[in-house]
Amino acid sequence: MRKYLLLFFAFFLVIDFSFAQQSKIIYPITKKTDSVDDYHGTKVADPYRWLENDTSAETKAWEKQENEVTFSYLSEIPYREQMKKRIQEVYNYPKYSAPFSKGEYFYFYKNDGLQNQSVLYRQHGLDGKPEVIIDPNKLSPDGTTRLVAFGLSKDGKYAVYGLSKGGSDWETYLVRDMATGKDLADTLNWVKVSGIAWQGNGFYYSRYPTPEKGKELSSKNENHQVYFHTINTSQEKDELVYEDPANPQRFNFLGTSEDERYSFLISSDRGKGLEGNALFYRDNLSGDKTFKPLVKEIGQYTYNIIDNIGNKFLVQTNDNAKNSKVILIDPANIDKSNWKTIIPEKQEPLQGAGTAGGKLFTSYLKDVTTRVYIHDLTGKLEKQIKLPGIGTATGFGGEKIDKFVFYTFTSFTFPPTIYKYNIATGASTVFRKPEVSFVPEDYETKQVFYPSKDSTKIPMFIVYKKGVKLDGNNPTLLYAYGGFNISMLPAFSATLIPFLEQGGVYALANLRGGAEYGEKWHEAGMRFKKQNVFDDFIAAGEYLISKKYTSTSKLAIRGGSNGGLLIGAVINQRPDLFKVAIAQVGVMDMLRFHKFTIGWNWTPEYGNSDSSKDFANLYKYSPLHNIKEGLNYPATLITTADHDDRVVPAHSFKYAATMQEKYKGSNPLLIRIDTNSGHGSSNTAKAIETTADIYSFIFYNMGVTPKFPTLLGEKKAF
Repeated sequence: MRKYLLLFFAFFLVIDFSFAQQSKIIYPITKKTDSVDDYHGTKVADPYRWLENDTSAETKAWEKQENEVTFSYLSEIPYREQMKKRIQEVYNYPKYSAPFSKGEYFYFYKNDGLQNQSVLYRQHGLDGKPEVIIDPNKLSPDGTTRLVAFGLSKDGKYAVYGLSKGGSDWETYLVRDMATGKDLADTLNWVKVSGIAWQGNGFYYSRYPTPEKGKELSSKNENHQVYFHTINTSQEKDELVYEDPANPQRFNFLGTSEDERYSFLISSDRGKGLEGNALFYRDNLSGDKTFKPLVKEIGQYTYNIIDNIGNKFLVQTNDNAKNSKVILIDPANIDKSNWKTIIPEKQEPLQGAGTAGGKLFTSYLKDVTTRVYIHDLTGKLEKQIKLPGIGTATGFGGEKIDKFVFYTFTSFTFPPTIYKYNIATGASTVFRKPEVSFVPEDYETKQVFYPSKDSTKIPMFIVYKKGVKLDGNNPTLLYAYGGFNISMLPAFSATLIPFLEQGGVYALANLRGGAEYGEKWHEAGMRFKKQNVFDDFIAAGEYLISKKYTSTSKLAIRGGSNGGLLIGAVINQRPDLFKVAIAQVGVMDMLRFHKFTIGWNWTPEYGNSDSSKDFANLYKYSPLHNIKEGLNYPATLITTADHDDRVVPAHSFKYAATMQEKYKGSNPLLIRIDTNSGHGSSNTAKAIETTADIYSFIFYNMGVTPKFPTLLGEKKAF
């Protein structure tokens, strides 16, 4: 491997003035009302409820005032622009997705470096000349229209693609003739939580009824419907395939088998606190349009179709297997006693299973790192795929006729590299590796296991530049999520490099509530055990301090969405432990989250304040309702966006207003409200600007002045 010289003048200097002497921030005065709710006999004030009306002129004026205060503060940080420039430098390299094929063409996504959106290309064969298929950067002046879905018909003649505007979860589906490269007149609106499933001359998709005008980004989404759209027709002529108005908070999806013989209907009801789904099928060759049950009732178990093997179905399920297994169901004999186990449950959690080239690929997690195996279709183990190291591998998908598949491997210090895997020989070869403007080998990662409050061992990855001294003086950023059965896996992020270059330490804690050790790990951090998540995170901070990676004056914490809830909860419980807190798009009002968009979908994870037992638990840790006067909160930056229709910005608005009302100390408590953006940044420019502001805010409040490296020489492959 070749390297180029990366020259550092210095890592950081400690500023020698007291932050208590900075001029006190004057926050906007936020109007209070006398709104009060009675929860099972407990009166709970909600004086800032008016901020839930995201489209009102009054709320917009408040947003403007808050942003003026925040950006005025950020503009005073002397190295803010340098930080942004450095992030742009390290992020500016070509990024590719793994290819996927249809007929004679291979399709892939590519971002040249700083493009706001990745571009979809195709080429004839692996050596053909790439041609642009869809360039989302040309679809809006500010580059905030995203390509969020793309599905080709079986013969590859047509494609459905989905667009999202301004970061919203709402999608618009369009249809393209792949021979001419031109769009048909078909336009499908109000698509959300949907797949694309082709059958013949049309496709299935899921949508919600048209929302109330002016409430598109906040009103509750109910009655998820499955439609069939025939190409070259208007949406008004779409066939309603399935809905369940008696159970309006169910998700309903429809998929088709690779040969399009079978349609599969999946229905889940998380609004009732159920984790599982029902599963139905239809044989499209039979002429019978009714869906027949494979699993009739929705309960706590999940059932996901992998593939059909002739007239039987491979299914991944956690039915009596918390770490999941693969079974074969004969639709002629659906009783559980007739289910055949193909791959039994293992000690490690099964992350995913798929077929390609007549083989069954399975992916497992062992201590938060990927292991991949190949089986024949009867479940017989044939081989393990040797991966480049400890990290995360994704991909391995394909069709029955494929001779090879692609996968991507990454880790904290290993930029995403695409491999081509030969199914017959078992050989992996590098297909595409990125060229980056820094030396990944200059950084190292270690995994530790630290004790939580109840002595449970929690894994944590720690990343830093080689040679960093453990003297308790390193700026450290602790990140975690801890919920929804989601694993936080080792993955590369170029935007982390500017933080590590300053002698910074990055720590990723794998808290309970995630999927790192299967469903048991998830259950140990949900509902009435949610406090375990906060205890795990607090223990991570204490560990980093005890091992002298950092100190309370140099420890920053960050989390988004459910992780934003985590940040809000722990700074209420242990404000003394952290110097800086970054709470991004957080679920902050645990009593009302289920009243907006698809918030009801989170009730299996959190509970529901309509229940007296759940209310008592939620009220105990809800970030909004546990802000206390007299606590010395860390310097806090709250981030949200005006088009976030997943965790609506009202969560962050009310939380910020309450923090600013009750906190009397000198640390800044600011809210940064992005525009034309959503639950995640809607384009590359916004993502870089947000990251630069976060890093600048962290260093500024730690009293650290970054010194940026001078890059000598041209870009080299890592």
